[in-house]
Amino acid sequence: MQADNEPNQEHETPVTPAEVDPVSAASAADPAPALDPWEELEAEAAKWKEISLRTAAEMENLRKRTARDREDAIRYANQRLLEDLIPVIDNFEMGMQAASQDTKSMIFIGMDMVRRQLNEFLASQGVEEIPTTGSFDPNLHDAVAQEECAAGEEGRILKVTRRGFRLRDRLLRPASVVVSKVPTPAE
Repeated sequence: MQADNEPNQEHETPVTPAEVDPVSAASAADPAPALDPWEELEAEAAKWKEISLRTAAEMENLRKRTARDREDAIRYANQRLLEDLIPVIDNFEMGMQAASQDTKSMIFIGMDMVRRQLNEFLASQGVEEIPTTGSFDPNLHDAVAQEECAAGEEGRILKVTRRGFRLRDRLLRPASVVVSKVPTPAE
């Protein structure tokens, strides 16, 4: 019965020293000297420190970009509403022109009060009318026609066909204008 309790010697594999000590086995296989464990730890710590600094910088940039985007969203939140309101204002102005034939009428007086309120509302929202005096600026004006003008330089605004507006520094709608051009010499 004792034979049953003893391990079978035939099935066991012998243990070599290379299997017991992996560091000495690695150094025997690699001719380059292994780094000191402290140097390895310092290199690993430096790598993680660099990663953490980069991540912190990326997070700071993300915070700044998010704050800027949030500020722009608040500043320009009404842009779509104001863009939709501009054609209504155009039609109202046409009604004001028709009513201006009798400036003493109650209709004209009432419409003039509404126009002042609209202008105050637009100003409070940061909407400005685009200036249409002086030279043509393709960033602010839309040239719908050119007319020959003998007394004057080319590119001067002669007439406004539709007012333009901007919301702070963004263009809501360019002003439609008629621009002067130098007359062509008759042949």
